[in-house]
Amino acid sequence: MKHVKLTLLACLSLCVAACAAHKEAKQPQEPAKSVVYFTSDISPEGLVKIYDKISQNVQGKVAIKVHTGEPHGPNIIPRDMVKALQQHIPNSNLVETNTLYEGGRHTTELHRQTIKTNGWDFCEVDIMDADGAVMLPIKGGKHFKEMSVGKNLLNYDSMVVLTHFKGHTMGGFGGSLKNIAIGCADAKVGKAMQHGSQGSDLWRANKEQFMEQMVEGGKAVTDHFGKNIVYINVLRNMSVDCDCAGTSAAAPKTRNIGILASTDILAVDQASVDMVYALPDEESHDLKERIESRKGLRQLSYMKEMKMGNDEYELVNLD
Repeated sequence: MKHVKLTLLACLSLCVAACAAHKEAKQPQEPAKSVVYFTSDISPEGLVKIYDKISQNVQGKVAIKVHTGEPHGPNIIPRDMVKALQQHIPNSNLVETNTLYEGGRHTTELHRQTIKTNGWDFCEVDIMDADGAVMLPIKGGKHFKEMSVGKNLLNYDSMVVLTHFKGHTMGGFGGSLKNIAIGCADAKVGKAMQHGSQGSDLWRANKEQFMEQMVEGGKAVTDHFGKNIVYINVLRNMSVDCDCAGTSAAAPKTRNIGILASTDILAVDQASVDMVYALPDEESHDLKERIESRKGLRQLSYMKEMKMGNDEYELVNLD
């Protein structure tokens, strides 16, 4: 009898183990690495080619999020590249928001003038906060539970985040994350939320806190679009200054590298930073100093903590 009981117990254990293994096998496995595409061809043709590799979930009415830059900015993505991409994507237009700081995009009227000056008026440019803002929820945020964005963002089914990757005075670097975090936040509330901190004046959030608040602002946008958002970083004319600096931006010291694209925001920004850091010191020193002195790498580590993507990636060269 004792032998029979042991045999039954052994069989039961095997059945439980087999069921568990079957259940585990049926669970979808997360890929070990995200795919990031690369081309050194910084041209309209190169941009369209790399976009086509990530466009499978871009559908419906499409917002192409660009940084329009201050008037006559010398480092913005070339107009012919942006025009080629916009004309390649059906039912699309460019989108932006007004700025918190005073300049050529501080009001909708000034922004419209800058759009014309910089040559973005080849299609509709939707200034998403021109008529107000809406709140989007943020899942798992420790600083914010919601973020204020331009209300016209709700009019789109998909977003293509087209970013000029470069340095930034406060952010250390401006990649896809900054383009949707600060770039989709409305001028009156959302941008102030991300730049400020509780109990202090605007622009006074400590460096790491600013990065975290910016990441949470970006997460509101990625959560909203889900799988219907993709990211392209153009590594060209990479000044230590943002395109917000306009004609006063420092001259780039790094070479033009190429274009990176992914469906994973963390992977594409991580790959962009990695490519800059791989350059010889005489080219990368100033940009690395700008990134590290502003604690810019916290953008990447906090995106990982917020489960916004994968910092492990496979680079697929399209050249």
